[in-house]
Amino acid sequence: MEKGNRSRQVLSRIATNDKHGENSPYFHGWNAYERNRFHPTQNPQGVIQMGLAENQLCFDLVEKWIRENPNASICTREGADQFKEIAIFQDYHGIKEFRQVVAKFMEKVRGNRVTFDPDRIVMSGGATGANETFMFCLADPGDAFLVPSPYYPAFDRDLRWRTGVQIIPVDCHSSNGFRLTRAAVEVAYKTAQESNINVKGLILTNPSNPLGTTLDMETLKSLVAFVNEKNIHLVCDEIYSATVFNSPRFISVAEVIQELEHCNRDLIHIIYSLSKDLGFPGFRVGIIYSYNDIVVSCARKMSSFGLVSSQTQHFLTSLLSDEEFVDNFLSKSKKRMAKGHHDFTKGLKQVGISCLKGSNSGLFFWMDLGSLLKEQTFEAELELWRVIVDDVRLNVSPGSSFHGLEPGWFRLCFANMDDQTGEVALERIRTFVLDNGKKGDEGR
Repeated sequence: MEKGNRSRQVLSRIATNDKHGENSPYFHGWNAYERNRFHPTQNPQGVIQMGLAENQLCFDLVEKWIRENPNASICTREGADQFKEIAIFQDYHGIKEFRQVVAKFMEKVRGNRVTFDPDRIVMSGGATGANETFMFCLADPGDAFLVPSPYYPAFDRDLRWRTGVQIIPVDCHSSNGFRLTRAAVEVAYKTAQESNINVKGLILTNPSNPLGTTLDMETLKSLVAFVNEKNIHLVCDEIYSATVFNSPRFISVAEVIQELEHCNRDLIHIIYSLSKDLGFPGFRVGIIYSYNDIVVSCARKMSSFGLVSSQTQHFLTSLLSDEEFVDNFLSKSKKRMAKGHHDFTKGLKQVGISCLKGSNSGLFFWMDLGSLLKEQTFEAELELWRVIVDDVRLNVSPGSSFHGLEPGWFRLCFANMDDQTGEVALERIRTFVLDNGKKGDEGR
């Protein structure tokens, strides 16, 4: 017996399985970027990172606030007196004052049309930890959640790798702009039942990653009604709530259930984060919000496995308490997102490349390169993707990594770079398209 096989036999199933999803092109593109990072002067021929949904558009506003508020950090002369208080053990599920300002921030992002109870908030190590915690609370190994596709590639890791939960895709198609319908959810649910799979819930990403679209009130009401009829859970991932830069406005599931006379709120749960809306993924602030008392209690117990540092909570309590700053940040962030989205999609349209119509949110857009495929297969999509990464030197994410049904779609992130880098990236795409004879065609 080979040494490698003997080693695997003494390890856990989690350590030796491949359900983490990190063998996806979504992650392989990151490796290409890490090996050859673009720099405008030191490495102008390097790979530009367009596979990372990160909001770097308003760091100037945050840095200005930090300089003007040195007491917000315990690592300054002004804030050092609070060091002991912050360094000792804190409430595991979140410092009270922090949960209060986060609740207010969530309300503001949703237009103050809803309220959130700080006592129902449990802090987690990013949305990744929040997603997994919900799976541990709501399902057993072998159970399943319905997830509309195309969906975020790392859900394979976040939702199923350690929990043993299955993902059942709800197929969405370009023929209707990838809009989610109750009929599609019903089909996926019935298919799972016919395979004797126990469906425990439905997960919605609203706004959508990778589509950059939002769900309307009618659709959300129909899906809330669906989970109530089936007595299964609805988990709404709302981490892109403040990235809606064009109409229609964002509608939270919290707003939906306020309008419904009959709704079992024990089935409704929300995931939030400060990674996308504020651009702080390194702070690892995930928010678990549930209307179910037992879930809140269980999540609190589990929160010790993924704490948010007390120093982070202390700093963000000060930042989010400054309403003038928050209002200015949210306003300018939306304007800058709108401009970035417009500039990229307009530039692509000029060379005949179309993007998903109706995109009004997110840090990315869904680009159709189907006409550049040698044949309409996922093998051809991956071949094109390798050319874009290796030759055009752009790390973009192929639609197959999002479990889409139609080859030729790619997600491009635009909010993680400055204007100059964005211009270089756009020019590379345009040149590649023109060199491949793509002129004047409006896509599929």
